[in-house]
Amino acid sequence: MYFSIALLVSAVLSLSACANLTVKTPSASASMTLNREAIAQIIASPDRSAADRINDQRRKPEQMLAFIGLRPGMTALDLSTGGGYTAELLARAVGPEGAVYGQSQAARAPDAAPRPAVTPEGNSSPQLKTVQQAPSAAAAVRRTSAQALVERATKASLPNLHSTVRAFEDPVPPELVARLDLVTLMFNYHDLGHMGVDRTRMNAAVFAGLKPGGLYIVADHAGRTGSGISEAGTLHRIEEAFLRQEVEAAGFKLAGNADFLRNPSDPRDKNTPEPAQPKDEFVLKFVKP
Repeated sequence: MYFSIALLVSAVLSLSACANLTVKTPSASASMTLNREAIAQIIASPDRSAADRINDQRRKPEQMLAFIGLRPGMTALDLSTGGGYTAELLARAVGPEGAVYGQSQAARAPDAAPRPAVTPEGNSSPQLKTVQQAPSAAAAVRRTSAQALVERATKASLPNLHSTVRAFEDPVPPELVARLDLVTLMFNYHDLGHMGVDRTRMNAAVFAGLKPGGLYIVADHAGRTGSGISEAGTLHRIEEAFLRQEVEAAGFKLAGNADFLRNPSDPRDKNTPEPAQPKDEFVLKFVKP
């Protein structure tokens, strides 16, 4: 089910509004990847929230945006968008000629079978005290992903930020199939394991949604060798080689990996590393041939 931001406020309230999507065509001038100066200006945007700036300490957006290789005019889909931290950065990066869609699942039916018990996700960067304290400051109000994007899209600088509420197995709106330049999935691929998502179907849908040469960026918390996705609901980790194998099985080719979130000192045997240190995290860039 696809929601445009223009109608999403009423959609969140009534769950009935729906609109057709318009895919923008970038101009010929929008062909160069953003340089460091442009990325720095995006991160320093004065209308970014204080919570996002705190999150920057852990997520290192300067390095992430540079690694992705963003260009003005791109059309992107942020899977499992959550509060929209990544989706907003992407929307700023692709500019008014581009568009970004944050995907989230619809609320579960009241009569749905209960999922297996899951351990709450630990702190990925316990050494950063401000990051540890950030969740409690915003815990008073719980919002859906769609509601979070509504709030973000009220900023005058983000008219190109949209929300799409769809199942993980079919995350790409029909109008965007074979028209996406970029798909991102940040630190939530492991959750698909304990959620029972058909990841084979999801990766195939992402592959179909991208143009030839389109990119699929996946970042996650590194698990131990041989653990696969078995510790998704306990340690909130996934084995890098396992994830890579699943994505490549859909037809993707590995185009690169980044080490700016790696921590080889993390034993990878706890939800929150002990002693206090950053969680070892990998970032992979796949391309559709």
